[in-house]
Amino acid sequence: MKAADFSRQVLDWYAVHGRRDLPWQHRPVPYRVWVSEIMLQQTQVATVIPYYERFMERFPDVAALAGAEPDQVLHHWSGLGYYARARHLHAAAKQIVDRHAGRFPEVYDEVVGLPGIGRSTAGAILSLACGQHFPILDGNVKRVLARFHTVDGWPGNTRVQKTLWELADRYTPQHDVAAYTQAIMDLGATVCTRTKPACSRCPVQAGCAALAAACQADYPAPRPKKTLPVREVAMLLIANDRHELLLEKRPPSGIWGGLWGLPELDKDADIQHWCRSELGLQVVQSREWPVLRHTFSHFHLDIIPVHAEVSGQPDRVMEAGHRLWYKPEGNDERGLAAPVAKLIQRFGNRTRERNP
Repeated sequence: MKAADFSRQVLDWYAVHGRRDLPWQHRPVPYRVWVSEIMLQQTQVATVIPYYERFMERFPDVAALAGAEPDQVLHHWSGLGYYARARHLHAAAKQIVDRHAGRFPEVYDEVVGLPGIGRSTAGAILSLACGQHFPILDGNVKRVLARFHTVDGWPGNTRVQKTLWELADRYTPQHDVAAYTQAIMDLGATVCTRTKPACSRCPVQAGCAALAAACQADYPAPRPKKTLPVREVAMLLIANDRHELLLEKRPPSGIWGGLWGLPELDKDADIQHWCRSELGLQVVQSREWPVLRHTFSHFHLDIIPVHAEVSGQPDRVMEAGHRLWYKPEGNDERGLAAPVAKLIQRFGNRTRERNP
């Protein structure tokens, strides 16, 4: 199939079946498209939509995002995961204000030079918001192209990725580039799906090599499997007599970087001794809750929650803004990792049951 025929058939299909009600499609200025593209990395559309709408309400433009505190940004990202995306988004907003007078750049080299923006994301922003001719290669596009041409190998492989980029560039038309970019993403998201693709509804089924060979499930090849190691950690729900929990600020980088979390100890640590020596607090009683497993891309984390009721209110707990007492029912804008937020919610529910 000629490249022009491929793109025209995809565009014709999109004109009838494409998605046009996604929130970032209304007023698709570079800022709004950028935020959506960052959120959509590693995350499904249905999950992103409510986060995106709340984020836009709180940070309607680059200036609002750049002027926010890191905690405020992370708070509105809490639950989406891959928190480096939020940190990069915030850093990029500051850079746009400092170097581009608060206007999102529309030159490729300047866009790709912003923190957290790679080749595909830059292409998506410039094509969707500015109509510029740049290809994209997100997961949906990789799947369509890998099946259409039966491209062997895992798309994360450098050689395979090079082939897919060449194909993406070949099929991206000179005109209607914004519509085509959305169309090829929609095709992968709604028709050429990971499992049970609806090939009978595909506009380019006649040229698809995987369909002709009845091997759609083989493409694209999955990431090589590996057994994930398991790590264990005790998370302390240290509660004072006002039913507040002690939170600690995590380092700015690494897992859950910059978020607020529960104190963590080795699963065999002496909690009584740690609370006394580190916090100057006396544990009145403690109990373990059921283990909570949280899975990262490279390991499983088994969290052993320990609810410890303490007495005493030493000033050193609040040392240098590193720790604070947190009211679960409060309205503080604090960035919390998903499992931490879940444990805090559980603590709040139990507290209300015991103290109606």
